[in-house]
Amino acid sequence: MTTAQPVSNFSAKSLTFFRQLAKNNRREWFQPRKETFDQLIRLPMIELVTAVANDMRKFAVDYVPADPAKAMYRIYRDTRFSHDKTPYKTHIAAHFQHQKLPKNRAGGLYISVSHTGVEIAGGIYMPGPEELAAVRKAIADKPAKFEKLVTQPALVRKFGPLRGSMLARVPKGVSPDDPAAQWMRFKNFYFDLELDSAAALKPGFRKTIVDHFKMLLPVVGYFNQAVLASIEPEEEERPVRPAPMF
Repeated sequence: MTTAQPVSNFSAKSLTFFRQLAKNNRREWFQPRKETFDQLIRLPMIELVTAVANDMRKFAVDYVPADPAKAMYRIYRDTRFSHDKTPYKTHIAAHFQHQKLPKNRAGGLYISVSHTGVEIAGGIYMPGPEELAAVRKAIADKPAKFEKLVTQPALVRKFGPLRGSMLARVPKGVSPDDPAAQWMRFKNFYFDLELDSAAALKPGFRKTIVDHFKMLLPVVGYFNQAVLASIEPEEEERPVRPAPMF
């Protein structure tokens, strides 16, 4: 007897809502439909993130969020420095990051759902200067190890080659002939996969996410280990030896 896969948290109505939002990306349209958004998209996403997090306890416990809702990104766009002033995102997303590292500066696993597709990704996307320096040092110390990790045939077949914005030339102090030179130009490092939006409606969508996260975890773990290794542990206060009485 086989166990039936659970029905997806999302429905065709979820994708329809995003299509409508893309055409009516205005507060006047969204606000009266906020409750519909919560029912069709936000609550199903919380349920999905909770279920995926429970699965991750078996293989990636350090990436399990204490509060699944806080692993999700807000639907509201930050338009302060953007020419695009539309107020809402047309996707819902969540980020599973290492719980011992600063928010949005460590490596993590990412999932988003919209009417245009499903995105599954993993890597370190916007490292700060210290985190980027730590990753580059780890690569420079053992470039062959890093290259072997990010060029695994099964990984590349599934996600394509390693992605990331790059410098025009290698950083100052790095020789173009250095074995690590090609990787030193990266400013962020990630693998990314786009699936059809119908993937979010299928039974087993949760398993699809988990299976892909398992493939991405060694790469994400590499970046986080590099960052963790660069953080100097705080020196413990040593007890003061009392002065002799005589």
